[in-house]
Amino acid sequence: MAAGAVPAGVVTDIAVGGMTCAACVRRVERGLGGLDGVTAEVNLATGRARVSHPAGVTAGELTDAVEAAGYTARPLAVAADDARREQEQEQEQQRERERLVVTTALSLPVLVLSMVPPAQFDHWQWLCFVLAAPVAAWSAGPFHRRALSGLRHATATMDTLVSLGVLASFGWSAYALFLGGAGAPGMRMPFSLLPSASGGATHVYLEAAVGVPLFVLLGRFLEGRARRGTGAALRSLARLAAKEVMVRRNGVDELLPIERLRVGETFVVRPGERVATDGEVAEGSSAVDLSLVTGESEPVEAGPGTPVTGGAVNVGGLLLVRATAVGADTQLARITRLVADAQAGKARAQRLADTVAGVFVPVVLALAVTTLGFWLGAGADPQAAITAAVAVLVVACPCALGLATPTALMAATGRGARLGVLVSGARALEGLRHVDTVVLDKTGTLTSGRMGVGRVTAAPGGPDAAEALRLAGAVEQGSEHPLGRAITAHARRAAGDAPLPAVTGFRATAGQGVSGTVEGCEVEVLAPDGAGLPASLTEARERADAAARTAVLVRVDGAPAAVVEVADLVRPGSYRAVDRLRRLGVRPVLATGDRPAVARAVADALGITEVHARRTPQEKAELVRLLRAEGRRVAVVGDGVNDAAALAVADLGIAMGTGTDVAIDAADVTLVRGDIEALADAVLLARHTLGTIRANLVWAFGYNAVTLPLAMVGLLTPMIAAAAMSLSSVLVVANSLRLRTWQPSRAGRPRTRTRTRTDVRSPGPDTRTASRSLV
Repeated sequence: MAAGAVPAGVVTDIAVGGMTCAACVRRVERGLGGLDGVTAEVNLATGRARVSHPAGVTAGELTDAVEAAGYTARPLAVAADDARREQEQEQEQQRERERLVVTTALSLPVLVLSMVPPAQFDHWQWLCFVLAAPVAAWSAGPFHRRALSGLRHATATMDTLVSLGVLASFGWSAYALFLGGAGAPGMRMPFSLLPSASGGATHVYLEAAVGVPLFVLLGRFLEGRARRGTGAALRSLARLAAKEVMVRRNGVDELLPIERLRVGETFVVRPGERVATDGEVAEGSSAVDLSLVTGESEPVEAGPGTPVTGGAVNVGGLLLVRATAVGADTQLARITRLVADAQAGKARAQRLADTVAGVFVPVVLALAVTTLGFWLGAGADPQAAITAAVAVLVVACPCALGLATPTALMAATGRGARLGVLVSGARALEGLRHVDTVVLDKTGTLTSGRMGVGRVTAAPGGPDAAEALRLAGAVEQGSEHPLGRAITAHARRAAGDAPLPAVTGFRATAGQGVSGTVEGCEVEVLAPDGAGLPASLTEARERADAAARTAVLVRVDGAPAAVVEVADLVRPGSYRAVDRLRRLGVRPVLATGDRPAVARAVADALGITEVHARRTPQEKAELVRLLRAEGRRVAVVGDGVNDAAALAVADLGIAMGTGTDVAIDAADVTLVRGDIEALADAVLLARHTLGTIRANLVWAFGYNAVTLPLAMVGLLTPMIAAAAMSLSSVLVVANSLRLRTWQPSRAGRPRTRTRTRTDVRSPGPDTRTASRSLV
């Protein structure tokens, strides 16, 4: 392999400098696309090109192609490059600020004297000329240099328009002063917002020569600050990554760079510190705040064996954590990559805007020449003709076209990451916007995927429900059965800080249950046989059977004391999630490999009317194909390997962040916080984002469609045109920034659904059951 080449299939990111408008984007994409097998997506807002290329194309060849198009380029290979680029951007922002301050100081006297006739004195025009000269030369210097670079490459951009506008205004003013009689000591010039005939006197347009660069520089400065705001989420994620870690080796703590931490090593997380990398708690207990990583609003308890995520904040006691992933393999690194990838994409509407931008500047140049010729041919005053032509040049704004989508996408993906929703790109957002059917897995998606205690019913005259559960939990401490672990865990949570009592004489009978002595009482936890049970416990057992739960009988000293219902419980957020999806016009469908009774019970509680039980992974994928064949836009939500095939064939794949890597890799959207309710948030965010993009594009196209004719007929002065052009880009970015604070609306209480249609693998009549709530 040639030096500098990257393996086949690897996407290379390149930092591109010098781009100012959508026309620049098109030039860079065409330059890279000229190489064999190379495709590129260039993002104006981030200044990045994401390039896909074959193994034989080196990174040097890619940067050479960008530089041949007239721009600077540098491969972005590691995180350090991002930090370097951010530092360079800050330095460039500082230089722009200094240039803007100097330009403002020089321009304000020119604007005041030109626009306030009573302030004009003898030779005022020469003072304005002296002040305007450095503005036209130095302040507008970047525009002139980029315009000249475009001319050498036979292309024109936004800088071409600005440069020509400044040079035309200043050149006409110089002619008027030196040769046209405007330099006379007593010359006075009236001010009007509309271009007017000279009335026999030659006017100067120094206010346009300084106003155009002043307003364009001001607009780009504000635009740059706003664009940095849209990328704040990505920088926030980068700041979550630890730089150093306290590693405990042989009982000694040692502060090391994070790069030296290895999988399996134990590190210390003190109260208030961030978890350095993904791991599992080895010692200690605490609460961990995941809000900045997964969007989880409440801190979660962490103890020995609990997995923790790098970037989370330890808000409680000291933790010793065993590293399970480092570097690029961590969840934080994966989230950062997904957000960066999403911000590199383009929506279909933006491709139209880029196509228009490719011919926009040449068309504007042609319109300016046409305007000048028309006015002169109609016998108009030459300076009025030049004024109209200059206004056409500076009022056109391809920048707004180029910023319409990327700024909104950056703000939306950043906001989504904070809400626990990772979207892979613009196409995934568009897919979410149009989804009308969502196929939901059951285990681990609608349910927790872990056994839990649902209801405890105590027999009359015996221990109450809490006491019966405490005794049962104590006996089950010695059991490895999933039901036993669920009962013990629930009893421990109910007991709070108090430990469960000890058990003696513990016995386990395969297929029957466990027993032992607790606080002097003989306690048995076993499957109920239905004989000799009080009516209340018989009813509880029948209720558990109907709800597809497992009923466990607790006996104390030989007397039936309680029935404990154990099941894979529905996630609390699933009720709201399904109801909100239905209100959004999205049809929920349950597809599971579990038995019909269980699927029916879950669907019954959630109000899902279409259920497919006993489905293999292949049958789930076939179900998705059938739904798509009916004309539906189908999304699939899953968390396991068995869901990967269905995720891949759907219009949109959505993975639970708590699921397997296979499911996440096959998905277009990942719900990081593992809460199915985030799906409704994702749909709402997609609709709101695409609405924002459409508004941006309507404004960008509409602005040019309205202002260009106004400038051509002489209803805009160059200075007003420059202010309008700058304001256009700022408004587009400001509109996108609103997405940073977007909050999903919450639906009201879920509506009750009382009928369920169950589809088992074999065809047959529908089975209908009454609705019950899983509590």
